[in-house]
Amino acid sequence: MTSTAIEAMGATSGPLRPLDRGSLRIERIETIALRAPLARRFVGSAYSMINRTTIITRLYTADGLVSEVYNGDTDDEQSLILGIIHDELAPRVLGRSATDPEGAWKAMEPSTNNILRDRGLALQAIACVDSAIWDVFAKAVDLPVHRLWGSVADSLPMSVIGGYYHLDLDQTRELIAGYAERFSGVKFKVGGRSPREDAERARAAREAAGPDFALMVDANQGYDRAQAVEFGRLATDLDIRWFEEPVRWTNDLRWMRDVRLQTGLPVAAGQSEVTLRGLRDLVEAGAIDVSNFDASWAGGPTIWRKAAGVCAAYGVQVGHHEEPQISAHLLASTPDHTFVECFDEERDPFFWALSDLSTFLRDGRLHLPERPGFGTHLDWDYVDRYTVDRRTTAA
Repeated sequence: MTSTAIEAMGATSGPLRPLDRGSLRIERIETIALRAPLARRFVGSAYSMINRTTIITRLYTADGLVSEVYNGDTDDEQSLILGIIHDELAPRVLGRSATDPEGAWKAMEPSTNNILRDRGLALQAIACVDSAIWDVFAKAVDLPVHRLWGSVADSLPMSVIGGYYHLDLDQTRELIAGYAERFSGVKFKVGGRSPREDAERARAAREAAGPDFALMVDANQGYDRAQAVEFGRLATDLDIRWFEEPVRWTNDLRWMRDVRLQTGLPVAAGQSEVTLRGLRDLVEAGAIDVSNFDASWAGGPTIWRKAAGVCAAYGVQVGHHEEPQISAHLLASTPDHTFVECFDEERDPFFWALSDLSTFLRDGRLHLPERPGFGTHLDWDYVDRYTVDRRTTAA
């Protein structure tokens, strides 16, 4: 965006003086780490979860603006990510202007070059700061982030992630029937049992939901190729919208392509690819029909928007791995979007209690906030209750 365009937007928005590259100087970064225990352990095909975690990033500018956005769900490595934000990223962005998200991203990129740790940790840290920069930039021009990026939709169909293995078939039917009254679709867990057992569970979900409710299935890389193909053939009449991460990581590009061709089911993946290069390879290999690249794992909105461009060049639709407080704005600014995702109240208390975003869910669709920035209004009593770490770094 040119400085002329920025100035024009600032002039029409009213509350702030026209912006230039000297505006929105970043003076302080504060992080607030949250951890909320879940009522039960949630088990997928190859993982289990007992806590819900996230990081709130508050970026303060010399103009008096403050970001209020949260990212991520990493539990065990949360303190490592916080250390990267304050020890490595803050010194590189303090004093810079938030009118230059691309420049800030390039300044933070060297943190990903440490070969002695998982590069994904640095990318998650960058995502927190990158999201905060976009938040204050949009607030400065008095626009929601999705409007700043160019909205193509004011609301999005919302799907819920559920159908975990602690449920029997009757409980599964009851759960899915309830989902069908509130959401546009469900991403249903498979991959943790035999293909035949999982197909039976998916059939129960379809019967409970009815024909007009979108049914996605997510194996979380739980099957090998033969098992994924077997499941797909057993479920061929269930009108499955997509089959997510159907196979194990060891040969996933070729195997996902095989699953697409041998079952006829659309395949979704991308959340486990935390780099633009990795997403590019998925697309070029013909392995996926839908990308669910995750901005909060892969370096923030700046990189996700580039990934959406790669997908557009190959005719691949875009979704996003949960994180509706970020993903709704990204998807609403992308023509070939699919669903914005959430978990239910039991699996993700943050979506339902940390902010008021869930109040924008009506008739199965999430209506985009029209407040400036990401439009996140946090419940600070709730924040205080689950805060486990609070840090600040100033210029």
